[in-house]
Amino acid sequence: MTSKRRLFVTTALPYANGPFHIGHIMEYIQADTWVRFQRMRGHEVHFVGADDAHGAPIMIAAEKAGVTPQRFVADIAAERPRYLDGFHIRFDNWHSTDAPENHQLAQDIYRALRRSGLIASREIEQFYDPVKGMFLPDRYIKGHCPKCDAADQYGDACEVCGAVYGPTELRRPYSVLSGATPEMRRSEHFFFQLSSARCAEFLRDWTQGAGAHGAPRLQPEVLNKVREWFATDADGHGGLADWDISRDAPYFGIEVPDAPGKYFYVWLDAPIGYLASLKNHFDKGQAAAHWHAQSRTTQSYEEFVADDAVEQVHFIGKDIVYFHTLFWPAMLHFSGRKTPSQVNVHGFVTVGGEKMSKSRGTGISPLKYLDLGLNPEWLRYYLAAKMSARVEDVDFTAEDFVARVNADLVGKYVNIASRAARFITQHFDGELRYLGTTEPLLGAARALADDVATALDGREYARALREIMAHADRINEAFDAAQPWVLAKDEARRAELHDACARALAGFWQLSVLLAPMLPATASRVARELFGLDRDFVWSDCSALPTRVAPYRHLMQRVDAKLLERLFEADAPTPTPTATAAPAPAPAAAAESPTISIDDFARIDLRVARIVDAAAVEGSTKLLRLTLDAGERNAATGEPRLRNVFSGIASAYAPAALVGRLTVMVANLAPRKMKFGVSEGMVLAASADDEKARAGIYLLDPHAGAEPGMRVR
Repeated sequence: MTSKRRLFVTTALPYANGPFHIGHIMEYIQADTWVRFQRMRGHEVHFVGADDAHGAPIMIAAEKAGVTPQRFVADIAAERPRYLDGFHIRFDNWHSTDAPENHQLAQDIYRALRRSGLIASREIEQFYDPVKGMFLPDRYIKGHCPKCDAADQYGDACEVCGAVYGPTELRRPYSVLSGATPEMRRSEHFFFQLSSARCAEFLRDWTQGAGAHGAPRLQPEVLNKVREWFATDADGHGGLADWDISRDAPYFGIEVPDAPGKYFYVWLDAPIGYLASLKNHFDKGQAAAHWHAQSRTTQSYEEFVADDAVEQVHFIGKDIVYFHTLFWPAMLHFSGRKTPSQVNVHGFVTVGGEKMSKSRGTGISPLKYLDLGLNPEWLRYYLAAKMSARVEDVDFTAEDFVARVNADLVGKYVNIASRAARFITQHFDGELRYLGTTEPLLGAARALADDVATALDGREYARALREIMAHADRINEAFDAAQPWVLAKDEARRAELHDACARALAGFWQLSVLLAPMLPATASRVARELFGLDRDFVWSDCSALPTRVAPYRHLMQRVDAKLLERLFEADAPTPTPTATAAPAPAPAAAAESPTISIDDFARIDLRVARIVDAAAVEGSTKLLRLTLDAGERNAATGEPRLRNVFSGIASAYAPAALVGRLTVMVANLAPRKMKFGVSEGMVLAASADDEKARAGIYLLDPHAGAEPGMRVR
């Protein structure tokens, strides 16, 4: 048994502007599997997560939803347990970066960096959206990458070539919010001096160094990528750049100390959320109680994070390597804190070799997976069977999923117990007995457990499962060779029957222990229901032999390929209008539409709006560009905030005839980028059933006395 390890484990914090997607679930399964394995080995683990709650995108989304950012984030967070519990992902604590702990820690770390002389301020030119009346966050500016010229890249990093840059370096930029060409304006910002010689020297050593137990902190391919970021050309260009860590109001985030109107850029406080969630975990007494139960001592958060024996391990995706291998360790080190022991990077989930796309039917909804009644442990096993320690994408194909789950989990693993237990309960009252010495059996089990442990600890899950399933093959082959169905007919050979079935079930016991990190619910049932333990399996159970077995109860069914097909079927469209959709159907057609609840209707924010301007759209015979006043105000200036909406009513209305009219708009429709610009809502109109009858289009008119911004209920 190795010495007890002390582990602080995190996954990347999901941005709190939407539900979990399959990439989140894959990362959580990878981390949860590793954490469960470490716990089975007797190590102390604190596994924490949190919602990344700050930033302009959440502020803007909350504004559109008509709620505070705090309420918006809370509503998102309320849905998290459905996913985590559904896939048996067990965090010790889940928190928010908007919590008091994170505000305090972020400001403390900033002050420490300032004392270290690594914070500088300077005036910069920054993109400003004249339509929205605000400085634009990096992710709300798009354009052509300055390195590879790829189109539609965000203002902080290129998804095609991986380059990291400032938004002002983009070519042909445009505002994602309004479609307008942004203006350059000046503002004072604060910078973390990552380019300083001492930062560069520290990071070169840190990225190439080893963490706990001599293991490299970074995977080889990650280290190679990091080295590219250090590189400079013959003219001295390139290398590490200073990091802009502040943003201007209006902004939802943590205030920069002693700098009114300035807030930390979300990427500064987001990783600090790891520490904040851990502190919340300790302060609630959960961690102290957990540690006390094992060691009869207690420890504070401050003592724990300062303990040299504690390993800090992060699981992240390949898209956020820059932040976690450069900014994060430098922030920690120069603020006087311990740095991560290991940063484990994984690839993305693809479907049939393609990047996921809902429109192409290649997206996987985790919630739909659960709602269809698909076994969550099928997905845990399937993803684990494709994961290694390398930074590789994990490809999901329906045919492979069905074949692998049915062959491995049902045909090989569960099949052993369903066949052998029947003979034991029928002929031997559930008692297990073994003929001759069992040392070879136990020796082989210990050797296999050691090999699998090495693979799991190194995140080589695919290799671990290959070894486990190869052992399942050997158990099935030995059982078939013994022919227990023949032995059961011969009273003189009952001892052989007893031994053959007992050894098969001992093998099943060992397989269940080894599979427990991937299949926690099934393994728990095996331990408690089949073998009568009053606890779940621990890793040392691999070298033990069961003595009794209960009557077999069904453990797992095969995947129904037709049910799995439904996972990829497009959902029926929600009856919410889009900016360029045909006008609403006549009442007769509406009667044929599916019914909705009052809660469904309440999700649609209908507002009275005044048409301030209208114009034809060059290149389109159907669309008019409408400028709408929905009674909104810019939070910073108090000036009217106007919306740009494209509407397919050009055949029925002359632009000049619309100016000054009131109409009804869908105010919480997601912005849609079109080749003519971004549409920020939809005006409502009625028409005949026949879409060819384009002359019969009628804008909805509010009654006289209605004012822009009034809610239609």
